[in-house]
Amino acid sequence: MMTSKNKNLQKPNKIEPSKEVLNVKKSKEIEENRFYIYMALHAQTLFASLTKLLKTPLTSIMTVVVLAISIALASSFHVLLKNVEQLTGTLETSSDITLFLNDNVNDLMGRTLADQINEWPDVKQVDLITQSMALAEFKNYSGFGNALNALENNPLPTVLQIIPKNSLVKRESLEALLTRLKRLEEVDIAQMDMQWIQRLQSMMDLARQGMILLSAVLSFAVLFVMGNTIRLELEDRREEVLIAKLVGATHSFIQRPFLYTGFWFGLFAGAIAWVIVTVVMLILKAPMERLSELYDHTYEVLFLNFPESLILLAISSTLGVLGSWMVLHYQLKSIRLE
Repeated sequence: MMTSKNKNLQKPNKIEPSKEVLNVKKSKEIEENRFYIYMALHAQTLFASLTKLLKTPLTSIMTVVVLAISIALASSFHVLLKNVEQLTGTLETSSDITLFLNDNVNDLMGRTLADQINEWPDVKQVDLITQSMALAEFKNYSGFGNALNALENNPLPTVLQIIPKNSLVKRESLEALLTRLKRLEEVDIAQMDMQWIQRLQSMMDLARQGMILLSAVLSFAVLFVMGNTIRLELEDRREEVLIAKLVGATHSFIQRPFLYTGFWFGLFAGAIAWVIVTVVMLILKAPMERLSELYDHTYEVLFLNFPESLILLAISSTLGVLGSWMVLHYQLKSIRLE
């Protein structure tokens, strides 16, 4: 039989957690509770500011529409420029480089050279025009078909037509490509209308810079409109702000509902601006498609895609918050307890 002493020896010893471990657990629980309380307060303020906007629908709608028009102007210019760039993409064939190969280069050698050039990273497409193809085309369009039949040999060379990538964007790379092609041993003459490309590139660069400047000006307009709106609301709630300061509220606590108000204004303005841009593009869709048909090109009108729509909402919301903060940072300092 086992004695009581042996029984006690077989019982496992319970290790009680030390005070340090308990303190660490308590501190973690406190931090987690603080985080949840912090997030709950922000959520409460967020929806409270939305409720306050809905109580004055006419004033809120007028402010949102003014902001939306400014945002929609910049967004519409961006979408129009994107469609114009797509439409001018059809003109890349007008910026192709024509290579006239040497007389000793036959069609097979021309095909090999075309395949090599097509592998270059700055080349979009290479078309081979053989000597027989060139002769047949010349007979059809020149009107000297009978005279050419009297020739014993085909005097026309093998030709390569090269369409570069981004020919309407990077003029320097286009010039470098032309220089590289001229150095090929098989090439006799390399031709390209650089003046036409430079003019078109200058027009596109001007349009892009204009879009950036217009967006910057309209962004400042949104900031000032948003700031003035928040300033008026701050004046209406001046007594509420004074009471909050009397009980020791910090500026960040007082700013919170106004910042969320700016967020809602910016978010709603961005959503309405998206609708305006979409309606504008739907109206212009038919004329733009008819214009593309003149270039024998199947054209698909571009709208704001999903990432661009998210960016639009993010920028408009950020402008609303930033405009609110700029005014609050100055106005709250000017409100002092008497």
